[in-house]
Amino acid sequence: MIDVHSHILPSVDDGAQNLEASLEMARQAVENGITTVYATPHHRNGRYENSKDDILMKTDELNLALSQHQIPLTILPGQEVRIYSEFLDDLAAGELLTLNNQEKYILIELPSNRVPSYTSQMIYECTLQDITPVIVHPERNSEIMENPDLLYELVKEGALTQVTASSITGAFGKKISSFSIKLIDHHLTHFIASDAHNISSRGFSLWEAYDKIGKKFDHTVSYYLRENAQLLFNNESIYAEEPTQIKKRKLLGLF
Repeated sequence: MIDVHSHILPSVDDGAQNLEASLEMARQAVENGITTVYATPHHRNGRYENSKDDILMKTDELNLALSQHQIPLTILPGQEVRIYSEFLDDLAAGELLTLNNQEKYILIELPSNRVPSYTSQMIYECTLQDITPVIVHPERNSEIMENPDLLYELVKEGALTQVTASSITGAFGKKISSFSIKLIDHHLTHFIASDAHNISSRGFSLWEAYDKIGKKFDHTVSYYLRENAQLLFNNESIYAEEPTQIKKRKLLGLF
């Protein structure tokens, strides 16, 4: 399996705190059947800044350490970029790191409680540069949960999305788990990823999530999501189902 979002690089953000923690995470990933992990540390989120050059260097260093410890896992570079006003300028200048530095996909993060008004235009401008933004963990954005049409419009604009495996398995609570399933059901997400930070509270649970998806829907849905990660790895265009809107339930007695 391929994991497109993790915080496995050591000593760069709130993920692995040192090299030994990175190696422990790598061992857990291998135990879960993962062969390739994208290292996507936080960038411009108000707390962490991780430059493109630093991530590329640290990815090479971690791959060397994995080889020395005979851990059969490949790390590819990326960035989880909190959207900000100069995002498009920095992207055009080559200062932001697309997944595996391939200039095709980039992980973007929204603030946890809102969708900035410029998000739609930013996504449109990215697609004009032939770069597809992948919105990470939209299922944990409070404004999207309240108004799923916001995500529907962003997907229609050209964005892809990635739901966190532990959201599906229930680690963030039943409400987020239920909403994650709805996003899959309405073709509003395209990847499942671990967003792993450690081996305890936020580890790799991809297989568990795919298993739950297979039981909830059928295994073709689980296969579709795994295949999208493979297509991304191959730097190819993914197949995206036509999204549908999530209809809110009316409260009984209210019209």
